[in-house]
Amino acid sequence: MTILVLGATGKTGRRVVPPLDALGVDYRAVSRRTEIRFDWSDRSTWARALEGATAVYLVPPALNLEAAEVAEFVPQAVEAGVRRIVLLSARGIPADDGRERAVRESGVDWTVLRPTWFSQNFSEDYFLPEILAGEIVLPAGSNATNTSSNYGPHPFIDAQDIADVAVAALTQDGHAGVTYELSGPEALTFVDVVARVGEVSGRSVRITDVPAADYTAMLVQGGIEDAYAEVLTTSLIAILDGHDAALSDGVPSVLGHDGRLFGDYAKEAAAAWAIPERG
Repeated sequence: MTILVLGATGKTGRRVVPPLDALGVDYRAVSRRTEIRFDWSDRSTWARALEGATAVYLVPPALNLEAAEVAEFVPQAVEAGVRRIVLLSARGIPADDGRERAVRESGVDWTVLRPTWFSQNFSEDYFLPEILAGEIVLPAGSNATNTSSNYGPHPFIDAQDIADVAVAALTQDGHAGVTYELSGPEALTFVDVVARVGEVSGRSVRITDVPAADYTAMLVQGGIEDAYAEVLTTSLIAILDGHDAALSDGVPSVLGHDGRLFGDYAKEAAAAWAIPERG
């Protein structure tokens, strides 16, 4: 088996590699910055990355909803000899999502991972700049009634738990044709999250609501394409309105134990939020 790991510098891709190393499995970790390049926007890079691969950890293009690349890549991967595909999807993806459909209709073994929002969104991207600035901006709920006292909770998941489930699906039997709903073991509000960040870093972070349209516009101004900005806004509103608090059993069903608690993740990630020492 040779496993092609896409997005090898991303939050889950780079965490898939060490367990594969430990298992002694042959793998090829690729991204736009690796020696063997893989770039979703440059189809000329796909063939070389796929040479000799028999399984793929498929991380779709980031920050857009285009299914065209995945729908084109999957048949090329199968033709190149891939016989197992593990797709990183997301909780709440619609049933007609083209990326999932391409994998399900590939004709080879497939597994779909649908995780909740990552804990690492607070320490590696997305919310990190806002935490460092002392203010997280969120879209007001569907009735514009959300306040920090009544935010709904969400079971943020540690990216390593996602990676470990992916490694199991890539290297073990018994996962073909299964869609795993993945979440962390506890549901926390954004107030809970900033409190835990404050406990390990000493930072004080306030939360500010803005109208949903303004939040979407803020994302677009930050470089996120319109359709994806709308999805992110809708997803956050569902969380804040209390509609996305359910725990999923995918992690313990695959790994035999619960995923990591947010507090443990926060202790490990504390350096990302460290307050600079004054000279």
